[in-house]
Amino acid sequence: MLKPHVDVKDWIDSRPIAAYQWLILTLCFLIVLFDGFDVAVMGFIAPSLMQDWGLSRAAFGPVMSAGMIGLAIGALAAGPYADRLGRRKVLLIAVTGFSVLSLACAFARSPYELAALRLLTGVALGAAMPNCTTLLAEFLPERSRSLLITLMFTGFNMGSGLGGFLAAWLIPQHGWQSVLLAGGLMPLALVPALWWLLPESARFLANRKAPAEQVAAVLGKLGGRFAADTQFTVSEPSVNQKAPARQLFTERYHFGTLALWATYFMGLLVIYLTMGWLPTLLRDGGLSIERAATITGLFQLGGTVGALVVGWVMDRRNPNRVIATAYALGGLCIVSLGALSLESSLLVIGVTAAGFCMSGAQTGLNAFAPSYYPTQFRATGVSWMLGIGRFGAIFGSLIGGAVLSLGLGLPLLFTFLGLPAFIAALAILANGHARRRANAAAAAQ
Repeated sequence: MLKPHVDVKDWIDSRPIAAYQWLILTLCFLIVLFDGFDVAVMGFIAPSLMQDWGLSRAAFGPVMSAGMIGLAIGALAAGPYADRLGRRKVLLIAVTGFSVLSLACAFARSPYELAALRLLTGVALGAAMPNCTTLLAEFLPERSRSLLITLMFTGFNMGSGLGGFLAAWLIPQHGWQSVLLAGGLMPLALVPALWWLLPESARFLANRKAPAEQVAAVLGKLGGRFAADTQFTVSEPSVNQKAPARQLFTERYHFGTLALWATYFMGLLVIYLTMGWLPTLLRDGGLSIERAATITGLFQLGGTVGALVVGWVMDRRNPNRVIATAYALGGLCIVSLGALSLESSLLVIGVTAAGFCMSGAQTGLNAFAPSYYPTQFRATGVSWMLGIGRFGAIFGSLIGGAVLSLGLGLPLLFTFLGLPAFIAALAILANGHARRRANAAAAAQ
């Protein structure tokens, strides 16, 4: 007599979203929110810290860059471990790590100590984000996965904004150290709930041949009821699980992997160039500091709305084309800013639209990547895309000042800012081509 058989992915896709899946989404949202807070916190405390320690901007530069380098290292390192040890275990270590290290940063006594601690904090932060994405993606039905993952990622923007409000409130009364303490204590308070409530991915467990009762216990929280002898599987191609990083470069996945890396790199390059240097461009053009900061803030606000819209459309249309269209429109919006008067009301609309498209596309790419890779090396694929992309952010931060020093006119400067967005659009279309070829090859086997 044949034993009952359940494909975990098909089972999740066939059912309505349960309350427990919403709980997982909420927990991942909170992790990403605190991640966003801790990633942005140095920018908010920098003026007070530099004044307190008597540092120049150049002397403080290594502290700022250490965290960004750590983010890249953490993302690259975390994925292979998560594919071997489990998403939950690595995620819990990462959240505990950046909570404790953020607390330690508050007690740093020199720029060198702070830079070293921010490097380690960045490693933990970089490990958290891709594992949140992977874990949540493996619990969501395909029909609404993109929208709900982009909803999770809105927590990052909210966390960044929360850092600004908390810094404005805490620093005058308690000093810059209090903001770092808050950035450590808040996620640390969440850790017990994560240990208690956050499950391991059922798809990961089934793929690793975990005991059937362990998989059944996880799916039972989603409303499933299974016979004692049920067998749980995931219908995916068999690969070498001992070398997940190598699988990214196999014939079936290597071109698409490189295309995803190029897309994410170029997208972050545009976003960090724009967010980092737009206030300076506007200020040099004659706007007040307050006006320049307000207009730049609209880029982030538009991006939060854009992420949800792009995610919603991705669940209903070809995701590659949706993301490519958003990048291309974002590039057009950025290029068009160079033709607008800085006093024009159209500038506000253009910056908001640019943020809507660019951040929408970038967040949509985070939701898309988990679907490209199978369970065996999904965490590695997502983590390495984020890790390589971080170098786009670092590069954007480094070259912005050099580009501004060339003395180019605004039309040419904004054209330069928008060009990588068009490259990102072409790269994600190339990924779609690679995916179709891979699916056709798999079907022929």
